[in-house]
Amino acid sequence: MYEPLTERSAIELAERLRLFPEDASLSCREIGDGNLNLVFHIVNTKDGHGIIIKQALPYAKVVGESWPLTLKRAIIESQALRTFASYVPEYVPKVYYSDESLSITVMEDLSHLQIARKGLIEGKTFPLLSEHIGEYVAKTLFYTSDFGMNQQQKKQLAQQFTNPELCKITEDLVFTDPFFDHDTNQFETELRQDVEKLWNDDVLKREVAKLKRTFLTKGDALVHGDLHTGSIFASETETKVIDPEFAFYGPFGFDLGQFFANLLLNALSRNEQDRLPLFSHVEKTWEVFARTFSELWETKSEEVYAKADGFLEDVLRETFTEAIGFAGCEIIRRTIGLAHVADLDTIEPFQRRLDAKRHALRLGRELIVHRSTMKTMNEIKRFFEKTSLVNN
Repeated sequence: MYEPLTERSAIELAERLRLFPEDASLSCREIGDGNLNLVFHIVNTKDGHGIIIKQALPYAKVVGESWPLTLKRAIIESQALRTFASYVPEYVPKVYYSDESLSITVMEDLSHLQIARKGLIEGKTFPLLSEHIGEYVAKTLFYTSDFGMNQQQKKQLAQQFTNPELCKITEDLVFTDPFFDHDTNQFETELRQDVEKLWNDDVLKREVAKLKRTFLTKGDALVHGDLHTGSIFASETETKVIDPEFAFYGPFGFDLGQFFANLLLNALSRNEQDRLPLFSHVEKTWEVFARTFSELWETKSEEVYAKADGFLEDVLRETFTEAIGFAGCEIIRRTIGLAHVADLDTIEPFQRRLDAKRHALRLGRELIVHRSTMKTMNEIKRFFEKTSLVNN
């Protein structure tokens, strides 16, 4: 029967599963700083070997028990990790065990790596991050789409990843609430005028409505669903994607857009001379994605129309446009919505933080409204500079 784990019961579970030698001396620490789960790091103090036990809570930690959530997301996460591992094992943690009744996933310890968001805030660049994420997204999307697998198999797989409760969170917190005067929104009083201007922007709302419709109706492939820099462990040489509990069959451009947005949010927190690595990551991610996806399309496609002239270019163009628009929505919601990012919220002094957030709102709007006219990723840098306070 389900009950939340404690540090003591997490150790007992690890012992029952025989995940350590019988003579192991185990220590446990609850390290979860997310909004939805408990995360336990268990280590054998004799040799330093560790595991992670992640348990879904029946409510959102960020709000409390007044916001109930399905426990099925734990199974979604373990299934997604295993599915992704069949295509990109080098980019996801190993899953050792999962239990639907306890809503737990036991997985590889990645404590030798650092959460990418934290490292980027510290000024690190993670030189292979964009190359790895571009390949990860290209392969996971291609192989779980109608192009990379038999269409009937894809439909069966999509049924396993029906995830309405967590999709509803995204629908509300990314595409709806930030664009209206909703009580989930959180922002500094000094931003009120800027936020109300956004709420009254009918052109922007029309474009966000289109993006929300795409999110609701387009089931291209199995997407991670929450691919931000806080869901990635990284080092100078290694990258691991974690936390796919929001996984569902969605648009090709969604994961890319989320990742681009969080790189840009970090760029907003940096001085002008330190932003170039973030812009380079955005461009490199798309370059690697497009190249890898195209190679798979040419050599592995299951779809007879893959040979039709211009079809691949049409799919890539549509994906590009979606990704830019989704990035804009993510930037805005991380600035004034319920769940913020430390990249912006830790900026000091306070006035510089306000300036960065105003910049974020303008940048998000421009990406959403002008996504269809953008042709290359380096245009993001132009929009970034266009929307800075220096030019306004």
